[in-house]
Amino acid sequence: MLGSGRRRGRGIASACVALVAATLLLGGPGAAAATSPPRLDARAWILIDPRDGAVLAGRAANKRLPIASTTKLMTAYLALEHLRPGQLLRAPAYHPSNPAEITLGLRPGERMRVRDLLYGLLLPSASDAAETLAVGVAGSVPAFVNEMNATAQRLGLSNTSYANPIGLDAPDNYSSARDLVTLASIDLRNPLFARIVDTPSTTLRSGDHPRVVTSRNTLLGRAPWIDGVKTGHTLDAGYVLVGSGTRGSTTLISAVLGTPSEAARDDETLRLLDYGFSLYRSVQAIRQGQQLADPELDYRSGHLPLLAQRSLTVTARRGQRVTTEVTAPQEIKGAHPRGQVLGRVTIRVDGRPAASSPLVAAHAVEAATTFDKARSTAENPFLLIGLGAIVILVGLMLAVRGRVSGARETVPPGAPEADRRQAPRQRSPEERRRMHEERMRRRHQRAEREGGQG
Repeated sequence: MLGSGRRRGRGIASACVALVAATLLLGGPGAAAATSPPRLDARAWILIDPRDGAVLAGRAANKRLPIASTTKLMTAYLALEHLRPGQLLRAPAYHPSNPAEITLGLRPGERMRVRDLLYGLLLPSASDAAETLAVGVAGSVPAFVNEMNATAQRLGLSNTSYANPIGLDAPDNYSSARDLVTLASIDLRNPLFARIVDTPSTTLRSGDHPRVVTSRNTLLGRAPWIDGVKTGHTLDAGYVLVGSGTRGSTTLISAVLGTPSEAARDDETLRLLDYGFSLYRSVQAIRQGQQLADPELDYRSGHLPLLAQRSLTVTARRGQRVTTEVTAPQEIKGAHPRGQVLGRVTIRVDGRPAASSPLVAAHAVEAATTFDKARSTAENPFLLIGLGAIVILVGLMLAVRGRVSGARETVPPGAPEADRRQAPRQRSPEERRRMHEERMRRRHQRAEREGGQG
Protein backbone atom coordinates (compact mmCIF):
# COMPACT_ATOMS: atom_id res chain seq x y z
CA MET A 1 0.00 0.00 0.00
CA LEU A 2 0.99 3.58 -0.49
CA GLY A 3 1.23 6.33 2.07
CA SER A 4 4.26 5.48 4.24
CA GLY A 5 5.73 8.83 5.07
CA ARG A 6 3.90 12.15 5.42
CA ARG A 7 4.96 15.39 3.82
CA ARG A 8 3.03 18.19 5.48
CA GLY A 9 1.64 20.98 3.34
CA ARG A 10 3.09 19.72 0.07
CA GLY A 11 1.25 18.99 -3.18
CA ILE A 12 0.18 15.57 -4.37
CA ALA A 13 3.14 13.35 -5.25
CA SER A 14 2.77 10.22 -7.37
CA ALA A 15 4.55 6.91 -6.95
CA CYS A 16 4.47 3.63 -8.90
CA VAL A 17 4.43 0.49 -6.79
CA ALA A 18 4.44 -3.08 -8.11
CA LEU A 19 1.97 -4.91 -5.87
CA VAL A 20 1.87 -8.38 -7.45
CA ALA A 21 4.46 -10.32 -9.43
CA ALA A 22 3.48 -13.93 -9.88
CA THR A 23 4.35 -16.53 -12.48
CA LEU A 24 1.18 -17.88 -14.04
CA LEU A 25 0.64 -21.61 -13.60
CA LEU A 26 -1.77 -23.57 -15.73
CA GLY A 27 -4.15 -24.62 -13.00
CA GLY A 28 -7.78 -24.03 -12.23
CA PRO A 29 -10.85 -24.77 -14.32
CA GLY A 30 -10.83 -25.32 -18.05
CA ALA A 31 -9.39 -27.84 -20.42
CA ALA A 32 -5.79 -28.80 -20.00
CA ALA A 33 -3.29 -27.46 -22.50
CA ALA A 34 -2.32 -29.74 -25.33
CA THR A 35 1.01 -31.40 -24.68
CA SER A 36 2.30 -30.81 -28.23
CA PRO A 37 1.26 -28.96 -31.39
CA PRO A 38 -1.03 -30.75 -33.85
CA ARG A 39 0.40 -32.60 -36.82
CA LEU A 40 -0.49 -30.80 -40.04
CA ASP A 41 -0.20 -31.76 -43.70
CA ALA A 42 0.76 -28.24 -44.78
CA ARG A 43 4.19 -27.83 -46.39
CA ALA A 44 5.02 -25.14 -43.80
CA TRP A 45 3.17 -23.56 -40.92
CA ILE A 46 3.58 -21.30 -37.88
CA LEU A 47 1.64 -19.86 -34.95
CA ILE A 48 2.68 -16.68 -33.10
CA ASP A 49 1.52 -14.35 -30.35
CA PRO A 50 1.91 -10.91 -31.99
CA ARG A 51 2.12 -9.15 -28.64
CA ASP A 52 5.64 -10.38 -28.06
CA GLY A 53 6.39 -12.23 -31.30
CA ALA A 54 6.65 -15.57 -29.48
CA VAL A 55 6.49 -18.60 -31.79
CA LEU A 56 4.07 -21.07 -30.20
CA ALA A 57 4.42 -23.75 -32.86
CA GLY A 58 5.81 -24.18 -36.35
CA ARG A 59 7.42 -26.35 -38.97
CA ALA A 60 9.62 -25.23 -41.88
CA ALA A 61 8.61 -21.70 -40.88
CA ASN A 62 11.53 -20.08 -42.76
CA LYS A 63 11.18 -22.12 -45.96
CA ARG A 64 10.67 -20.02 -49.10
CA LEU A 65 7.45 -21.05 -50.83
CA PRO A 66 4.93 -19.65 -53.35
CA ILE A 67 2.30 -17.64 -51.45
CA ALA A 68 -0.41 -16.89 -54.04
CA SER A 69 -2.76 -14.04 -53.06
CA THR A 70 -1.29 -13.58 -49.59
CA THR A 71 1.07 -11.40 -51.65
CA LYS A 72 -1.71 -8.82 -51.36
CA LEU A 73 -0.83 -8.31 -47.68
CA MET A 74 2.09 -6.19 -48.91
CA THR A 75 -0.06 -4.50 -51.59
CA ALA A 76 -2.49 -3.46 -48.85
CA TYR A 77 0.33 -2.32 -46.56
CA LEU A 78 1.76 0.07 -49.17
CA ALA A 79 -1.70 1.34 -50.18
CA LEU A 80 -2.54 2.19 -46.55
CA GLU A 81 0.85 3.80 -46.10
CA HIS A 82 0.73 6.04 -49.21
CA LEU A 83 -2.94 6.64 -50.04
CA ARG A 84 -5.93 8.17 -48.27
CA PRO A 85 -8.99 5.90 -47.79
CA GLY A 86 -11.31 8.42 -49.44
CA GLN A 87 -8.99 9.10 -52.38
CA LEU A 88 -10.36 8.28 -55.84
CA LEU A 89 -8.17 6.26 -58.23
CA ARG A 90 -8.65 5.61 -61.93
CA ALA A 91 -8.50 1.95 -62.90
CA PRO A 92 -5.92 1.05 -65.58
CA ALA A 93 -6.75 -1.45 -68.28
CA TYR A 94 -6.31 -4.93 -66.77
CA HIS A 95 -6.21 -8.22 -68.65
CA PRO A 96 -6.42 -11.38 -66.51
CA SER A 97 -3.66 -13.92 -67.12
CA ASN A 98 -6.08 -16.85 -66.81
CA PRO A 99 -9.86 -17.35 -66.58
CA ALA A 100 -9.63 -18.34 -62.89
CA GLU A 101 -8.50 -14.87 -61.81
CA ILE A 102 -11.01 -12.92 -59.77
CA THR A 103 -11.68 -9.28 -60.67
CA LEU A 104 -14.12 -6.52 -59.77
CA GLY A 105 -14.73 -5.95 -63.47
CA LEU A 106 -13.35 -2.41 -63.36
CA ARG A 107 -13.44 -0.72 -66.77
CA PRO A 108 -10.38 1.37 -67.79
CA GLY A 109 -10.70 4.86 -66.34
CA GLU A 110 -13.40 3.91 -63.82
CA ARG A 111 -12.95 5.83 -60.56
CA MET A 112 -13.14 4.00 -57.23
CA ARG A 113 -12.21 5.02 -53.70
CA VAL A 114 -9.14 3.49 -52.06
CA ARG A 115 -11.26 2.09 -49.23
CA ASP A 116 -13.47 0.16 -51.66
CA LEU A 117 -10.45 -1.02 -53.62
CA LEU A 118 -8.97 -2.40 -50.37
CA TYR A 119 -12.21 -4.31 -49.69
CA GLY A 120 -12.05 -5.69 -53.23
CA LEU A 121 -8.38 -6.56 -52.75
CA LEU A 122 -8.72 -8.39 -49.43
CA LEU A 123 -12.19 -10.02 -49.53
CA PRO A 124 -12.64 -11.57 -53.02
CA SER A 125 -8.92 -11.02 -53.79
CA ALA A 126 -9.58 -9.04 -56.98
CA SER A 127 -6.57 -8.70 -59.28
CA ASP A 128 -7.75 -5.47 -60.95
CA ALA A 129 -8.11 -3.87 -57.51
CA ALA A 130 -4.49 -4.84 -56.76
CA GLU A 131 -3.21 -3.33 -60.02
CA THR A 132 -5.24 -0.12 -59.56
CA LEU A 133 -3.76 0.38 -56.09
CA ALA A 134 -0.26 -0.40 -57.35
CA VAL A 135 -0.46 2.22 -60.10
CA GLY A 136 -2.03 4.69 -57.65
CA VAL A 137 0.88 4.29 -55.23
CA ALA A 138 3.89 4.14 -57.58
CA GLY A 139 2.67 5.20 -61.04
CA SER A 140 3.33 1.79 -62.60
CA VAL A 141 3.35 -1.87 -61.66
CA PRO A 142 7.16 -2.31 -62.03
CA ALA A 143 7.81 0.70 -59.80
CA PHE A 144 5.34 -0.69 -57.26
CA VAL A 145 7.06 -4.09 -57.25
CA ASN A 146 10.37 -2.35 -56.52
CA GLU A 147 8.68 -0.59 -53.62
CA MET A 148 7.30 -3.92 -52.36
CA ASN A 149 10.77 -5.49 -52.27
CA ALA A 150 12.38 -2.45 -50.66
CA THR A 151 9.68 -2.45 -47.98
CA ALA A 152 10.15 -6.18 -47.35
CA GLN A 153 13.82 -5.54 -46.63
CA ARG A 154 12.97 -2.59 -44.39
CA LEU A 155 10.52 -4.71 -42.37
CA GLY A 156 13.05 -7.52 -41.97
CA LEU A 157 11.21 -10.04 -44.19
CA SER A 158 14.41 -11.80 -45.19
CA ASN A 159 12.73 -14.75 -46.94
CA THR A 160 10.36 -12.70 -49.07
CA SER A 161 10.49 -11.57 -52.71
CA TYR A 162 7.78 -10.07 -54.92
CA ALA A 163 7.34 -10.21 -58.70
CA ASN A 164 3.83 -8.72 -58.91
CA PRO A 165 1.23 -7.09 -56.62
CA ILE A 166 -1.32 -9.88 -57.17
CA GLY A 167 0.38 -13.15 -56.19
CA LEU A 168 0.54 -14.81 -59.58
CA ASP A 169 2.95 -17.73 -59.73
CA ALA A 170 6.45 -16.54 -60.62
CA PRO A 171 9.94 -17.75 -59.60
CA ASP A 172 10.64 -14.50 -57.77
CA ASN A 173 7.31 -14.30 -55.94
CA TYR A 174 7.67 -16.15 -52.65
CA SER A 175 7.74 -15.76 -48.89
CA SER A 176 7.84 -17.89 -45.74
CA ALA A 177 5.33 -18.71 -43.05
CA ARG A 178 7.26 -16.62 -40.54
CA ASP A 179 7.45 -13.59 -42.84
CA LEU A 180 3.73 -13.82 -43.62
CA VAL A 181 2.64 -13.73 -39.96
CA THR A 182 5.10 -10.94 -39.28
CA LEU A 183 3.62 -8.82 -42.08
CA ALA A 184 0.07 -9.69 -41.03
CA SER A 185 0.76 -8.60 -37.45
CA ILE A 186 2.00 -5.24 -38.78
CA ASP A 187 -1.05 -4.86 -41.07
CA LEU A 188 -3.45 -5.64 -38.22
CA ARG A 189 -2.20 -2.62 -36.28
CA ASN A 190 -4.05 -0.49 -38.84
CA PRO A 191 -7.71 -0.27 -37.73
CA LEU A 192 -9.04 -0.05 -41.31
CA PHE A 193 -7.12 -3.17 -42.38
CA ALA A 194 -8.30 -5.06 -39.28
CA ARG A 195 -11.92 -4.07 -39.95
CA ILE A 196 -11.75 -5.09 -43.62
CA VAL A 197 -10.30 -8.58 -43.07
CA ASP A 198 -12.93 -9.25 -40.36
CA THR A 199 -15.77 -8.50 -42.79
CA PRO A 200 -17.59 -11.50 -44.37
CA SER A 201 -19.20 -9.37 -47.11
CA THR A 202 -19.99 -5.77 -48.00
CA THR A 203 -21.21 -3.51 -50.80
CA LEU A 204 -18.81 -1.19 -52.64
CA ARG A 205 -20.60 2.10 -53.34
CA SER A 206 -17.98 3.96 -55.38
CA GLY A 207 -17.31 3.14 -59.02
CA ASP A 208 -19.77 3.03 -61.89
CA HIS A 209 -22.24 0.88 -59.93
CA PRO A 210 -22.56 -0.87 -56.54
CA ARG A 211 -20.74 -4.17 -56.17
CA VAL A 212 -21.29 -6.85 -53.52
CA VAL A 213 -18.06 -8.56 -52.46
CA THR A 214 -17.63 -11.61 -50.22
CA SER A 215 -14.57 -12.79 -48.32
CA ARG A 216 -12.93 -15.99 -49.52
CA ASN A 217 -11.93 -16.67 -45.89
CA THR A 218 -14.77 -19.05 -45.09
CA LEU A 219 -13.63 -19.36 -41.46
CA LEU A 220 -15.15 -15.91 -40.78
CA GLY A 221 -18.60 -17.44 -40.76
CA ARG A 222 -17.54 -20.74 -39.21
CA ALA A 223 -15.93 -19.62 -35.94
CA PRO A 224 -17.06 -16.39 -34.21
CA TRP A 225 -13.59 -15.69 -32.82
CA ILE A 226 -11.86 -15.79 -36.23
CA ASP A 227 -11.11 -12.20 -37.36
CA GLY A 228 -8.85 -12.52 -40.43
CA VAL A 229 -6.75 -12.47 -42.44
CA LYS A 230 -6.09 -13.55 -46.10
CA THR A 231 -6.42 -16.61 -48.29
CA GLY A 232 -4.50 -17.58 -51.41
CA HIS A 233 -4.50 -20.32 -54.04
CA THR A 234 -2.52 -21.09 -57.18
CA LEU A 235 -1.28 -24.29 -58.77
CA ASP A 236 2.25 -23.77 -57.42
CA ALA A 237 1.26 -22.51 -53.96
CA GLY A 238 -1.60 -24.87 -53.24
CA TYR A 239 -4.03 -23.53 -50.63
CA VAL A 240 -2.65 -20.87 -48.29
CA LEU A 241 -4.25 -19.09 -45.34
CA VAL A 242 -2.89 -16.49 -42.97
CA GLY A 243 -5.39 -16.70 -40.11
CA SER A 244 -6.13 -14.61 -37.06
CA GLY A 245 -8.26 -15.31 -34.00
CA THR A 246 -9.04 -13.46 -30.79
CA ARG A 247 -10.30 -14.88 -27.52
CA GLY A 248 -10.55 -12.54 -24.57
CA SER A 249 -7.60 -10.18 -24.71
CA THR A 250 -5.40 -12.58 -26.69
CA THR A 251 -4.94 -12.54 -30.47
CA LEU A 252 -2.96 -15.26 -32.25
CA ILE A 253 -1.86 -15.28 -35.89
CA SER A 254 -1.22 -18.43 -37.93
CA ALA A 255 -0.10 -19.33 -41.43
CA VAL A 256 -0.46 -22.60 -43.29
CA LEU A 257 1.19 -22.93 -46.73
CA GLY A 258 0.73 -25.62 -49.34
CA THR A 259 -2.33 -27.48 -48.03
CA PRO A 260 -4.01 -29.81 -50.55
CA SER A 261 -7.53 -28.37 -50.37
CA GLU A 262 -9.62 -25.50 -49.05
CA ALA A 263 -11.12 -27.80 -46.43
CA ALA A 264 -7.65 -28.91 -45.25
CA ARG A 265 -6.53 -25.28 -45.19
CA ASP A 266 -9.42 -24.30 -42.91
CA ASP A 267 -9.24 -27.39 -40.70
CA GLU A 268 -5.49 -27.09 -40.09
CA THR A 269 -5.80 -23.38 -39.32
CA LEU A 270 -8.51 -24.06 -36.71
CA ARG A 271 -6.51 -26.90 -35.13
CA LEU A 272 -3.43 -24.72 -34.92
CA LEU A 273 -5.25 -21.76 -33.38
CA ASP A 274 -7.15 -24.01 -30.94
CA TYR A 275 -3.85 -25.47 -29.78
CA GLY A 276 -2.43 -21.99 -29.27
CA PHE A 277 -5.37 -20.79 -27.18
CA SER A 278 -5.13 -23.93 -25.02
CA LEU A 279 -1.82 -22.54 -23.74
CA TYR A 280 -3.59 -19.52 -22.20
CA ARG A 281 -5.70 -18.97 -19.11
CA SER A 282 -7.87 -16.09 -17.98
CA VAL A 283 -6.60 -14.42 -14.83
CA GLN A 284 -8.78 -12.05 -12.81
CA ALA A 285 -6.04 -9.79 -11.59
CA ILE A 286 -8.23 -7.10 -9.98
CA ARG A 287 -11.75 -7.13 -8.53
CA GLN A 288 -14.05 -4.17 -8.80
CA GLY A 289 -13.94 -2.21 -5.54
CA GLN A 290 -10.63 -3.75 -4.44
CA GLN A 291 -8.55 -1.35 -2.33
CA LEU A 292 -5.16 -0.81 -3.95
CA ALA A 293 -3.83 2.34 -2.30
CA ASP A 294 -4.27 4.18 1.01
CA PRO A 295 -2.71 7.67 0.77
CA GLU A 296 -2.51 9.89 3.84
CA LEU A 297 -4.52 13.10 4.25
CA ASP A 298 -2.40 16.24 4.50
CA TYR A 299 -2.18 17.80 8.00
CA ARG A 300 -4.38 14.98 9.41
CA SER A 301 -3.91 11.47 10.74
CA GLY A 302 -6.50 9.86 8.43
CA HIS A 303 -6.23 8.02 5.11
CA LEU A 304 -8.30 7.88 1.92
CA PRO A 305 -8.66 4.37 0.45
CA LEU A 306 -8.52 4.20 -3.35
CA LEU A 307 -10.58 1.46 -5.02
CA ALA A 308 -10.46 -0.16 -8.46
CA GLN A 309 -13.29 1.22 -10.57
CA ARG A 310 -13.74 -2.05 -12.48
CA SER A 311 -12.56 -5.64 -12.54
CA LEU A 312 -9.60 -6.54 -14.75
CA THR A 313 -9.18 -9.93 -16.41
CA VAL A 314 -6.29 -10.79 -18.72
CA THR A 315 -5.16 -13.90 -20.54
CA ALA A 316 -1.60 -15.16 -20.30
CA ARG A 317 0.16 -18.31 -21.38
CA ARG A 318 2.13 -20.80 -19.35
CA GLY A 319 5.23 -19.24 -17.76
CA GLN A 320 4.25 -15.61 -18.33
CA ARG A 321 4.36 -13.18 -15.42
CA VAL A 322 1.24 -11.19 -14.57
CA THR A 323 2.06 -8.08 -12.54
CA THR A 324 -0.03 -5.28 -11.10
CA GLU A 325 1.27 -1.72 -11.07
CA VAL A 326 -0.41 1.06 -9.09
CA THR A 327 0.08 4.77 -9.71
CA ALA A 328 -1.40 6.81 -6.86
CA PRO A 329 -0.56 9.81 -4.64
CA GLN A 330 1.27 9.32 -1.38
CA GLU A 331 -0.64 12.22 0.15
CA ILE A 332 -4.06 13.74 -0.59
CA LYS A 333 -4.37 17.53 -0.52
CA GLY A 334 -7.64 19.46 -0.63
CA ALA A 335 -11.26 18.33 -0.88
CA HIS A 336 -12.33 15.37 -3.06
CA PRO A 337 -15.79 13.85 -3.67
CA ARG A 338 -16.51 10.13 -3.44
CA GLY A 339 -15.69 8.38 -6.72
CA GLN A 340 -13.18 10.96 -7.94
CA VAL A 341 -10.36 9.43 -10.00
CA LEU A 342 -7.09 9.80 -8.08
CA GLY A 343 -4.89 7.03 -9.53
CA ARG A 344 -4.67 4.09 -11.92
CA VAL A 345 -3.91 0.38 -11.79
CA THR A 346 -2.28 -1.34 -14.79
CA ILE A 347 -2.01 -5.10 -15.37
CA ARG A 348 1.06 -6.19 -17.30
CA VAL A 349 1.77 -9.54 -18.93
CA ASP A 350 5.53 -10.08 -19.17
CA GLY A 351 5.97 -6.32 -18.74
CA ARG A 352 3.51 -5.33 -21.50
CA PRO A 353 0.33 -3.43 -20.56
CA ALA A 354 -2.71 -5.69 -20.93
CA ALA A 355 -5.50 -3.89 -19.03
CA SER A 356 -6.00 -0.90 -16.75
CA SER A 357 -8.59 0.76 -14.54
CA PRO A 358 -8.90 4.11 -12.73
CA LEU A 359 -8.59 4.21 -8.93
CA VAL A 360 -11.35 6.22 -7.27
CA ALA A 361 -11.89 7.73 -3.81
CA ALA A 362 -13.76 5.37 -1.46
CA HIS A 363 -15.47 8.31 0.28
CA ALA A 364 -15.55 12.09 0.23
CA VAL A 365 -12.95 14.12 2.14
CA GLU A 366 -12.91 17.80 3.08
CA ALA A 367 -9.91 20.09 2.83
CA ALA A 368 -7.70 20.49 5.92
CA THR A 369 -8.79 23.34 8.21
CA THR A 370 -6.58 26.05 9.73
CA PHE A 371 -6.82 24.21 13.06
CA ASP A 372 -5.64 20.97 11.38
CA LYS A 373 -2.63 22.80 9.95
CA ALA A 374 -1.78 24.46 13.29
CA ARG A 375 -2.09 21.22 15.24
CA SER A 376 -0.03 19.36 12.67
CA THR A 377 2.68 21.99 12.90
CA ALA A 378 2.68 21.81 16.71
CA GLU A 379 2.94 18.01 16.61
CA ASN A 380 5.69 17.99 14.08
CA PRO A 381 8.56 16.14 15.80
CA PHE A 382 11.16 17.90 13.72
CA LEU A 383 9.81 21.29 14.83
CA LEU A 384 9.83 20.22 18.51
CA ILE A 385 13.37 18.97 18.23
CA GLY A 386 14.40 22.26 16.66
CA LEU A 387 12.78 24.33 19.43
CA GLY A 388 14.38 22.15 22.09
CA ALA A 389 17.77 22.65 20.53
CA ILE A 390 17.25 26.42 20.54
CA VAL A 391 16.27 26.41 24.23
CA ILE A 392 19.34 24.38 25.16
CA LEU A 393 21.59 26.65 23.14
CA VAL A 394 20.17 29.79 24.80
CA GLY A 395 20.60 28.22 28.24
CA LEU A 396 24.23 27.40 27.54
CA MET A 397 24.89 30.94 26.33
CA LEU A 398 23.34 32.43 29.50
CA ALA A 399 25.33 30.11 31.73
CA VAL A 400 28.59 31.05 30.05
CA ARG A 401 27.72 34.72 30.30
CA GLY A 402 26.99 34.34 34.05
CA ARG A 403 30.37 32.72 34.68
CA VAL A 404 32.19 35.49 32.90
CA SER A 405 30.36 38.17 34.94
CA GLY A 406 31.14 36.42 38.24
CA ALA A 407 34.81 36.16 37.36
CA ARG A 408 35.05 39.89 36.71
CA GLU A 409 33.55 40.75 40.14
CA THR A 410 36.29 38.82 42.07
CA VAL A 411 39.13 40.86 40.55
CA PRO A 412 39.99 43.91 42.88
CA PRO A 413 39.75 47.37 41.28
CA GLY A 414 43.09 48.57 40.05
CA ALA A 415 44.42 45.06 39.53
CA PRO A 416 46.52 44.50 36.42
CA GLU A 417 44.57 43.63 33.26
CA ALA A 418 46.14 40.22 33.28
CA ASP A 419 44.59 39.58 36.71
CA ARG A 420 41.19 40.72 35.39
CA ARG A 421 41.34 38.10 32.71
CA GLN A 422 42.20 35.37 35.23
CA ALA A 423 39.44 33.01 36.24
CA PRO A 424 38.21 33.33 39.88
CA ARG A 425 39.74 30.99 42.45
CA GLN A 426 38.48 29.67 45.81
CA ARG A 427 40.05 31.30 49.01
CA SER A 428 41.02 29.25 52.01
CA PRO A 429 39.42 29.88 55.46
CA GLU A 430 42.69 31.38 56.74
CA GLU A 431 42.72 33.86 53.85
CA ARG A 432 39.13 34.85 54.58
CA ARG A 433 39.91 35.30 58.32
CA ARG A 434 42.84 37.59 57.61
CA MET A 435 40.78 39.60 55.12
CA HIS A 436 38.06 40.01 57.77
CA GLU A 437 40.56 41.15 60.42
CA GLU A 438 42.06 43.62 57.95
CA ARG A 439 38.61 45.13 57.26
CA MET A 440 37.87 45.43 61.00
CA ARG A 441 41.25 47.11 61.70
CA ARG A 442 40.61 49.66 58.97
CA ARG A 443 37.12 50.34 60.25
CA HIS A 444 38.50 50.87 63.82
CA GLN A 445 41.16 53.30 62.59
CA ARG A 446 38.57 55.27 60.63
CA ALA A 447 36.37 55.51 63.73
CA GLU A 448 39.24 56.83 65.88
CA ARG A 449 40.10 59.50 63.35
CA GLU A 450 36.53 60.65 63.12
CA GLY A 451 36.27 60.74 66.98
CA GLY A 452 39.51 62.77 67.47
CA GLN A 453 38.41 65.40 65.04
CA GLY A 454 35.18 65.92 66.97
